[in-house]
Amino acid sequence: MPDNTKYDKILDALQALLKEKSIGTISVREIAEKAGIGKGSIYYYFSSKDAILQALVERDYRKPLQTAKALARQSDVSPFTRMAMIFQACRNSSAEFREKRETDASVGAPEKALMHQKYITYLIAEMKPTLTEIIKQGIAGGEIHFDNPEALAEIVLIVLAVKLDNTLVPSTAEETENTIEGLISLLEKGTDNPPGSLNFLRVL
Repeated sequence: MPDNTKYDKILDALQALLKEKSIGTISVREIAEKAGIGKGSIYYYFSSKDAILQALVERDYRKPLQTAKALARQSDVSPFTRMAMIFQACRNSSAEFREKRETDASVGAPEKALMHQKYITYLIAEMKPTLTEIIKQGIAGGEIHFDNPEALAEIVLIVLAVKLDNTLVPSTAEETENTIEGLISLLEKGTDNPPGSLNFLRVL
């Protein structure tokens, strides 16, 4: 059984090294030395340095995303209310990411950019199955009319992740609000719901 203490030590070691060096100059040997374990032990837990970095991103943001997914699975709640939970989770998670990374002056811009890219990928991958299932349930219940729930889920998440994160495409608050309103309008039309029926999503 994997030793969670060693697993976390490896992640902690990489996190500490990122404050001293760029990711490109950090070796697996250095991570092992910083963690106080043998280099061979690293490969018991991770296949590569990139896998360690991915795990570090996932550890930082797993809790709020898991909470959102647990809420979204409550099938006795309207699918649109659960979609709103996904919206809010993306917004909260993006705000947390920015706060953690922007206030850490010891981590260089290239490392922040790389971790940001991995975070966006993780957010979309984690949320897509949950949102797809919510849409499918809405279709089965006659509340949503759409032929491709997976595509709809991915479109929504890409827009939310990129726009609410506000680093890949920097926007003013007004521009972001306009984009979200446009997304909600498309959702209303694409799911055959009357204009204004999803207004509650705008204030989340």
